Amino acid sequence: MTQQVCTQCGNKHVIIHRKYNGQHLCSNCFKKSIEKQVLKTIKKEKLITKGDKVLVGLSGGKDSVCLLTILNILKEKNIITLEAVTIDEGIIGYRDQGVRIATETANKLGIKHHIVSFKDKYNFTLDRIMEEEYKQDKPQHACTYCGVFRRQIFNHVALEIGATKIATGHNLDDESQSILMNYVEGNINNMIRIGYKTEAKDERFTPKIKPLRKIPEKEIGLYVLESGFEVHFDGCPYAGDSFRMEIGDFIREKTVNHPTMMYSILNGFEKIKPAIKKDYMQHHTGQANGTCKRCGDPATQDICKACQFLDNIHEKIGE
Repeated sequence: MTQQVCTQCGNKHVIIHRKYNGQHLCSNCFKKSIEKQVLKTIKKEKLITKGDKVLVGLSGGKDSVCLLTILNILKEKNIITLEAVTIDEGIIGYRDQGVRIATETANKLGIKHHIVSFKDKYNFTLDRIMEEEYKQDKPQHACTYCGVFRRQIFNHVALEIGATKIATGHNLDDESQSILMNYVEGNINNMIRIGYKTEAKDERFTPKIKPLRKIPEKEIGLYVLESGFEVHFDGCPYAGDSFRMEIGDFIREKTVNHPTMMYSILNGFEKIKPAIKKDYMQHHTGQANGTCKRCGDPATQDICKACQFLDNIHEKIGE
C-alpha cells in the first residue's frame, strides 16, 4: 500500500484524510487549514468588522476553546477586542471541569473572563430544576430551560460590557442537526433564523455569530488535540435523550457512506433559505418589539419566556 503524503507540503506524517474532499494533511497544514477556513468564513460572511468587541461563549469544551483561540488571532492584530463568558448551569460532575479549563484558557490568552452561574443569578441550579421536573408526568427537557436562561445570560453580559457581537462555537454538525431537526418538526420560524449571523429586530439583542459553522466536529476535536489544548470532552448528561441527539445519530450514521452529507444539508439550506424566509415573513409579520413587565428584557409578550419559566420553577421547587 502506497504511503500517503500531505496534499499541501508532502510531509509523510499524515494525521487526517478528509473523505469529503480527498485531502491528506499533516498536523501543521491541518491546523493552518482550520484557521484559514474560519477566518475566511468571518470575512466572506462579514461576521466581524474592525473595532468590534466580541464576547465568546466559553464552556471549556473543544468548540469554544478552538473558537477563542482563532479569534485571538484577530485580537492580537488589534482588529477586535475580546472577552469571554462561561455559564455554570450547576450540573454536578460535569460543569466544574469545564469552568476550570475555561478559566485557565482565558488566563493563558490574556482575555478577560466572566463566570455567571444559574445559582447566583436565579437562585437554583439546572440539577435542582430537573430534580423536580422528573417528578412530573410529562417533564420538560433540560435543554428547554437551559437554552432560554443561557440566551438571557449571554445577552445580559454582552450589554453590560458593551459587546457588539456574541460568538458561539456552533460547528457543522450542530448546524446540519438544527436544519434537519426544525424541518422534521415543521418549525419554519426557528429554521429561518439559522445562519452565520443572527440579528434580531430589537437592537437590545446583541447579534450572534458562528465562525465555526463550516468546520466538522471531529476536525475541531483534532485541532485542539494537535494544538496541545486541554479541553473538556464530556457531553452534557442531560443531552442523551434529546431529539437533537437522535437527529445527530442519524446524520453521523449516514455520513459514513456519504461524507459530503453535512455540507450538502448546510449548502442546500443556504440556497433555499431566502425564498423560504421571504414567503414565511409575508404571512407572519410577527409582533411589535415590546418589553417584559417583570424584568425589562425585550419580549413579544407582557412576560418574557425566561420570567414565565422562573415563575414555573419557583412554584415547583418552593424557593
